Amino acid sequence: MSHLQPLAGQTVLVTGASGGIGAAIVERLSTEGARPIIHYGRDRQRAEALLHKLGGNGLIVQADLSSPDGAFALWRDALAAAGRVHAVVNNAGIRTEISIDADPSDWRAAWQKEFQVNFFAAADLCKEALVHFKQHGGGRIVNIASRAGQRGYAADAMPYGATKAALVNLTKSIARSFGRDGVVAVSIAPGWVRTDMAEDFVARHGKDAAVADIPIGEMAEPDEIAELVAFLLRPSQASVNGATFDVNGGSYIR
Repeated sequence: MSHLQPLAGQTVLVTGASGGIGAAIVERLSTEGARPIIHYGRDRQRAEALLHKLGGNGLIVQADLSSPDGAFALWRDALAAAGRVHAVVNNAGIRTEISIDADPSDWRAAWQKEFQVNFFAAADLCKEALVHFKQHGGGRIVNIASRAGQRGYAADAMPYGATKAALVNLTKSIARSFGRDGVVAVSIAPGWVRTDMAEDFVARHGKDAAVADIPIGEMAEPDEIAELVAFLLRPSQASVNGATFDVNGGSYIR
């Protein structure tokens, strides 16, 4: 392991890796010596373009995480392709808006889909990864949560905040329960990050609405998140186990 490639020899599964934060994470991991497994849901073209950008250093696996079996299928395919997975980055996520005035069936559907993609799929991957890590001397899990999971969220996006709070709590349970098995689990809780999700919000509500309560006055860049993920995957970082890293420009309360 060189100073410039602290992640040499690691194979890392990144969900939702074809764009936004996921693509930035994949690029950073590759730069630091890891072999990324690029998961995508629909956009194979973007996933292949990303792999090409990495000079072919990586693998591509498709899975629909909105399907109940999606995460299990993803793990089976990733393990079949890679043989050994050293770390999982649960980055895939959706954010839908649903009002308390919505029809009950629409309300339930919104909550269930958001929990399926943002939390149940991540929990299923954690389950499979933990069994694998216990058999092979350890591993790492980085869960991309959100500021919303720490402080609550907007009225029309309550499911999103709830999924992220659950993800933070799951991470802490894994850290407490499997630390002695060589597992290190951490959460990252960003505020707004400059991605398609953020741009959609800005298009609807304006940039001021997004950054008004961020003391530094700017969203985070995907590269900031990617750099932190790579750092947290370093073998030298063991005592970060269980921590939640806030990347929100100081916007803890509103």
